[in-house]
Amino acid sequence: MRVFQHIVTIATIGAATILLGAPYAAAEQGGGRYWTPMTASTAAEHVTAKTRVARKEAARKKERSILNANARIPSDAKAHNLILQVNTNDPAAMNLALNNATNVAQYYKELGEKVKIEVVTFGPGLHMLREDTSPVKARIEEMALSTPEISFKACGNTQEKMHSAEKKDIPIIRQAEVVKSGVVRVMELQEKGWSYVKP
Repeated sequence: MRVFQHIVTIATIGAATILLGAPYAAAEQGGGRYWTPMTASTAAEHVTAKTRVARKEAARKKERSILNANARIPSDAKAHNLILQVNTNDPAAMNLALNNATNVAQYYKELGEKVKIEVVTFGPGLHMLREDTSPVKARIEEMALSTPEISFKACGNTQEKMHSAEKKDIPIIRQAEVVKSGVVRVMELQEKGWSYVKP
């Protein structure tokens, strides 16, 4: 009977202790297990360990955030720039230049990257941009509306020479811009790092 009362007393004290919220720590002794109150130093060590874990987790989250942010940066931050030269009065060469321009523009559009393309004409290639002789005028008009990344430059020196030779004004299509020299334009763009292709 006394043993039973002793057990009840211990159980009551234990329950009261748990209800009061006193911190206890488990300890091993002699193969048995018993509970002992945490000391101030034990509690401090426990808090310190939790703080270290929390800091490590915060550092890992920050690192993951930086990696994710970097992953969202385009692979090539700078715009791609291309010069296409046309210096022959050949419809096939002109269409090839337009094909190349369209393909490059579409390629970078699908990648979500910026691109600028200039088709520069001089010499006999100026016929590509002449209002009265261009065999690709209709196609350029369509491209100007659908692909603003592509621009057209007409050589002013060539225009003047054709004017002198033909004794008439040399009209340029409105989608093109006249520059002083087509060759100089190509040189200046290359000096700025533009890629150069002659179809």
